[in-house]
Amino acid sequence: QAQLVESGGGLVQAGGSLRLSCAVSGRGFSTYAMGWFRQAPGKEREFVAGVSVSGRETTYAESVKGRFTISRDNAKNTLYLQMNSLKPQDTAVYACAARTYGSSWSVKTASGDYNYWGQGTQVTVSS
Repeated sequence: QAQLVESGGGLVQAGGSLRLSCAVSGRGFSTYAMGWFRQAPGKEREFVAGVSVSGRETTYAESVKGRFTISRDNAKNTLYLQMNSLKPQDTAVYACAARTYGSSWSVKTASGDYNYWGQGTQVTVSS
């Protein structure tokens, strides 16, 4: 039932910043654990960042720690990813994901933990 739509991607030079948004339809956003994943051409999808239902707990891939920040606004049914100090290796399609089942007391970091996905938005970082 949940539908997720990403926006905010684009082309940026190394060292620049972008903020991605994920709009989630339906009535259950505040009960979903949420995450961001990315996939470059020819490579597997990888976990980037996740946030708990409450927004109080977050987890980041080691490659983005200190540069990216995940947050959520439950009043707006929206998930965000602030990306600073971007590097060429950050180039990928970024997709948001929702976990709509079970108890979500902790951050989920595996693709299999999520059951709804957006189509993704392209982020390209040039050098």
